[in-house]
Amino acid sequence: MREIAAGSVSIKRSAKRIKLLLMDCDGVLTDGRLYFSERGEEMKVFNVRDGQGIAMWHQAGFRSGIITGRDAEAIIRKRVDELGIHYLKARSDDKIRDFEEILADAGVTPAETAFIGDDIGDLGLLGKVGLSVGVADAVDEVLASVMYVTKARGGNGAVREVTDLLLRSKM
Repeated sequence: MREIAAGSVSIKRSAKRIKLLLMDCDGVLTDGRLYFSERGEEMKVFNVRDGQGIAMWHQAGFRSGIITGRDAEAIIRKRVDELGIHYLKARSDDKIRDFEEILADAGVTPAETAFIGDDIGDLGLLGKVGLSVGVADAVDEVLASVMYVTKARGGNGAVREVTDLLLRSKM
């Protein structure tokens, strides 16, 4: 596992350039578990600290987005709308294409973008961004490929850890 401390010069330099924060949903904004009601309705649990971190990121003038392969757009849309997240690509069967569409719309480069992932479906994106991040409980392939590994697990403050890192880098 390649882990570089948040205080390292290369992480600070990479973080300072970031204008757009993108992330997977399940396993990053949630703990990765799937919840179903007895009627078969899917439910998700989000961490309020992650939401506060995203809100502070937006208040500082930056944008964010979610690229997820799962089909839970209605649930995720509620959280996206609540937090003012700018981009949502749900049911993504080509995360690279969706990433490129978001970058074109946002007017930023891959070097100005961070992505937080947790599983093998995120590997392609993690190799394209200026700051690649894996949550603490990501699969080994992700942990071996990212620039920064959070101390927090997915759904338990990992996104807040990243937004704090990004905002501190700009001071």
